[in-house]
Amino acid sequence: MHRAYQPILPSHNKLLQQKWDETYYNEHRKKVKDAAPMVDTKAPQTYMHLHLKLKKLQLEEERLATIERDNRILLEKMSYTMRTRGRLDNKNNYEYKSLNREKRQRELLRVTRENQAILQRITMRQPEYSYLKWQQEWEENLAFMDSISAYPHGWWKKDAKSGKQSSKQKSSRSSKASARKDDDAGEEKHEDGGEKPKDEAKDDEQEQKEVEQQQAE
Repeated sequence: MHRAYQPILPSHNKLLQQKWDETYYNEHRKKVKDAAPMVDTKAPQTYMHLHLKLKKLQLEEERLATIERDNRILLEKMSYTMRTRGRLDNKNNYEYKSLNREKRQRELLRVTRENQAILQRITMRQPEYSYLKWQQEWEENLAFMDSISAYPHGWWKKDAKSGKQSSKQKSSRSSKASARKDDDAGEEKHEDGGEKPKDEAKDDEQEQKEVEQQQAE
């Protein structure tokens, strides 16, 4: 029973109803197949003259023919020149003549005169500021600063020099003292008394002078 045709609408004969439904369906499919479209979806028509440009090909062939002809003529001339010594004169005695040479020379002279005039004005121009006046004012300012300052000008340089001199004097005194001790020790070994040698007397006098100078400073 389940394999029998089941119509959508109720009918008295299922076989006839099946044939009628199949006939309607086939007619519908045929109408759908033969239906004309409302919109044209076909590819546009192609024109041969748009794809194959004969005029362009003709012009290209003419150009190539002209180049070939010129090359052939040039080759004939070259071969003739190579076969013979050639009768060409490559000398050129033509003198270059400019039509505006005088005008360019006048323009160059004018520009040169203007440049010279500008240079002369620049060199003859007096300066707006005087460096001599600036130097004089700076010296006056230095004098004012020296008069109101607590320490003289360049006092740190003098202190640095005096420190170096004192260090040198200390080192010299220490070296002399060590040398004098060595001499005293040698003299004690050789002699028990007597006058000091002349070199030691000179060293003592020099040390006394240095001490007096330091006290005076």
